[in-house]
Amino acid sequence: MIEIVALSDAMREVIGLAERVATTDANVLVTGESGAGKELLARRLHALSLRASGPFVKVNCAGVPLEMWESEFFGHRKGSFAGAAADREGRFQLADRGTLLLDEVSAMPPAGQAKLLRAIQDGEFERLGDEQATRVDVRVVASTNSDLEQEVQQGRFRADLFYRLNVVRIDVPPLRERRDDIPLLARHFADRIAQRLGRPAPELPSGTLARLSAYPWLGNVRELRNVIERAMILDPARGLEDLDLVHGVPAAPPPEGSPLAGRELNLRDALNKLERELLLEAHRRADGVRKDAAHLLGIDPRNLSYYMRKHDLDADSVEE
Repeated sequence: MIEIVALSDAMREVIGLAERVATTDANVLVTGESGAGKELLARRLHALSLRASGPFVKVNCAGVPLEMWESEFFGHRKGSFAGAAADREGRFQLADRGTLLLDEVSAMPPAGQAKLLRAIQDGEFERLGDEQATRVDVRVVASTNSDLEQEVQQGRFRADLFYRLNVVRIDVPPLRERRDDIPLLARHFADRIAQRLGRPAPELPSGTLARLSAYPWLGNVRELRNVIERAMILDPARGLEDLDLVHGVPAAPPPEGSPLAGRELNLRDALNKLERELLLEAHRRADGVRKDAAHLLGIDPRNLSYYMRKHDLDADSVEE
């Protein structure tokens, strides 16, 4: 069974919703930042479904070259194009009686969206070079770190496909909004990595856990795991005692006379305020060009929509 390590109320609510919808055949749209755990949740949905004995097939929509898109999703017959030396089954056929995860679905080309809609709506498609339709029974789970509703409004994503995918929506919160999970996840990763390396599980002192819990983790769960693995590999003698390899994690409270002394230290409020200020300043410097603003912030442009929505910012408000 796919395990999701979580203690926070926010994540337990997400897991509860996933468990309620898992036994249905409803299509699910999983949203959230990169590294937050969208794929793990999709695998959990499949494992709890009536299709659990069937295949779980993942396709990264952003990683499929445009010229290979139709063949990748729907397959082809031998000789249907130059280089087609044999018949090939596409991802839909491979996922028959199982679950198909469309990762980064917002990156799907417009030409492919109509064909995907038909496959989801009618349960059939034609392979390249094949005049006869192939029928499949597939449950679709789509994931994205973009704001698909905004993509629809701007004409980059089909509204009818969005509604087909968005039967049930599950938003996976970023790690900094479920800080109760950080110590639990840190211990989980440390144990798993130690087992893989053939070493005893390292100690995680309370001071280390406090520092980990205070860190913003813009790369989410994936970044947390990478930090712990890097520390265990590069400095095994010290293990996870102080995590000097974590750049930016505060090692101690601010001394007297520092800019933080005497200020309100509610971490969530402070981070939210700082995030909003950074968003506004980045848009000001970038003259409202979102791609440039994302570059200044050091984040993927597709994550910028999430932050804008989180802080109730839109194009008009950032230009004021």
